[in-house]
Amino acid sequence: MQRRDFNKMMTVAPLGLGMTPFAHTSDKILENCTWSRIKPHPWKQGDKVALVAPGSPIKPEKFDNAVKNLENLGLVPVFTDTVFKKYGYLAGTDEERSADLMHHFENKDIKGIWCLRGGYGCTRILSSLDYDVIRRNPKILIGYSDITALLLAIFQKTGLVGYHGPVSISNIFTDFTQQQVKQILFGQAEAHHDIPLVSQTDVVYRQSPYTITPGKSSGTLIGGNLSLLVNLPRTAYAPSYEGKLVFIEDVGEKPYRIDRMLTYLLEATDLKHAKGIILGVFADCEPKEDDVSLTLKETLIDRLASLDIPCFYGFTFGHVSDICTFPIGIKAEMNADTFSVRLLEKATR
Repeated sequence: MQRRDFNKMMTVAPLGLGMTPFAHTSDKILENCTWSRIKPHPWKQGDKVALVAPGSPIKPEKFDNAVKNLENLGLVPVFTDTVFKKYGYLAGTDEERSADLMHHFENKDIKGIWCLRGGYGCTRILSSLDYDVIRRNPKILIGYSDITALLLAIFQKTGLVGYHGPVSISNIFTDFTQQQVKQILFGQAEAHHDIPLVSQTDVVYRQSPYTITPGKSSGTLIGGNLSLLVNLPRTAYAPSYEGKLVFIEDVGEKPYRIDRMLTYLLEATDLKHAKGIILGVFADCEPKEDDVSLTLKETLIDRLASLDIPCFYGFTFGHVSDICTFPIGIKAEMNADTFSVRLLEKATR
């Protein structure tokens, strides 16, 4: 998978260690999760939020993007020098990356964790995380792309709601991206929150939103990056898609590879029994002019239309500038005819 470079530098802040109490909701045990669902507390102005690099290394000269993005939201960025480490194509060894993540989960002064970027490496640390500690110290964890693996694994092993949203090292957040973070993570949204559709696809990728299968549906949100979703089946971190609203995006994959991954998910998981599928913007996934290939649209219709569940393409997420924040494990509804998504409950406590 081609990973977009969403990087931008600062100094190291000291951290202390501590524990926070359980924050379980009253929801019953989730059918595909071992634990009761946990909603973390929302952020407020002045909260300390840790920056982590759980996958690929960052470019230090671009790190100040992350600092500015958090400060523009009224948050205080905190980090250790681990985020600047490099071990080949990884941001430090597996032990260093997992230890840094756990360090921030244990620190009672840290109110959330924002991933600097994705890139390969997140799946390597899933087995070394202490899920009991995470469950006892619930807090917001946000990122997208390869961060999908962390969000889904933690939700599966602890019930903690995670947030598929912008990585912090992206270019300075657009007004839309910043507003959606405030709505979802600062608890500003009402219990029923409509996530706006931004027609960025027309201009940037020459793709308009389109319906694959019409209809309305509701269910619990689950999903993320397609290339990561196909790496989780037959592991302890694999989600169930049955009865869920599944959101999917990817970047830099040719249509035949999109076909291959969707085909695998359809055969190896219960994706066929999802309640609906919301497709984001698949950036840079069209065939080259001289390729013998289906188009991206033809590929998605070919693989997903036969499921006969509501499905549409082009919602406001993916490797693009305007990115909504999807809370994993939160009830929502979709309308494939109007390209709309509405959250049906608060995404935080």
